[in-house]
Amino acid sequence: MTGFTQVWTPLDFEADGKQCDWLRVPHSTDLSGYGVVPIPIVCIRNGAGPTALLMAGSHGDEYEGQVALAALAREIDPADVRGRIIILPALNAPAVEAGRRVSPLDAGNLNRSFPGDPVGGPTAMIAHYVTTVLLAMADLAIDLHAGGRSCDYLPCALIRSGGTETEQRELADLAIAFGAPVTSVSDGSGGGGRTTFSAAGQGIGVAVLTAELGGRATLSREGLAIAEKGLRRVLKRFGILPGVKTDTASPTRFMRVWGREAFVYAMRKGLFEPAVELGAVVQSGQPAGVIHCIDRPWQEPEPVAFTGDGLVACRRAPMLTAPGDCLYKLLVDVEPC
Repeated sequence: MTGFTQVWTPLDFEADGKQCDWLRVPHSTDLSGYGVVPIPIVCIRNGAGPTALLMAGSHGDEYEGQVALAALAREIDPADVRGRIIILPALNAPAVEAGRRVSPLDAGNLNRSFPGDPVGGPTAMIAHYVTTVLLAMADLAIDLHAGGRSCDYLPCALIRSGGTETEQRELADLAIAFGAPVTSVSDGSGGGGRTTFSAAGQGIGVAVLTAELGGRATLSREGLAIAEKGLRRVLKRFGILPGVKTDTASPTRFMRVWGREAFVYAMRKGLFEPAVELGAVVQSGQPAGVIHCIDRPWQEPEPVAFTGDGLVACRRAPMLTAPGDCLYKLLVDVEPC
């Protein structure tokens, strides 16, 4: 029972075959009083079996997942499926069309809007429908991201900690099958983690893997390849595409954010000149870069230092920086249990 939702689609999720259409999200404007926001969706079903929910475009300026899922939707033959695959390559379609992280309709950050609101703005309605209808049908879910315009990511997968022992094994199995070079394990305590898609999945017992595949609002060929191969390995591993050809996943390195010292923030406005590259191993106190003063270029740049040890997993992309902007995120290896 899904309860009340204003979002609708003509798709029949119980019908076999490949169906391609839209979710319709009601949105009334000056020039379209009875309009809807169209969200592309593809449902591919063939008899009984698990359901995989695959999404990208929660943030509109993150592209590897959008490209990978659109290609997958075109390529899959329903006859090869055992169960059901639901694909949304551009979940926050208004943000995708605008090339922005947040929706131009309501400034909504979709991956900070879960579990959503059936009578909220467009972003909240999308989140609510995904949580109560699509996620409720799923046995596993993958949400593909990147750093967008604001940062660049070392390609990695992300899973949540804090579930039952069985749930943690399922998530680890999902991450191993996906095969990103690094898998970050997080309790979701920072950055709005309680209102993310993965938090919604954990809340109803669905295994959710998120991936960060690049950044700078460009397309990483490495990140795209990780997504394309990882999706196929997961769908084969869980018996949904049993005959698909896949390679063997390289071992993933399980890591985590260790406290607030893992983040470096700008303390002033200026031009950020980074000192280290993605993937570098750094120590507390090591120079992280400098911030150049724009209106007083004769002043010495302000130095920035790391406040913790770890692997550089994320780095700010734009040089122009304001106080409070995150410049780096570090990961450390997960200690053996």
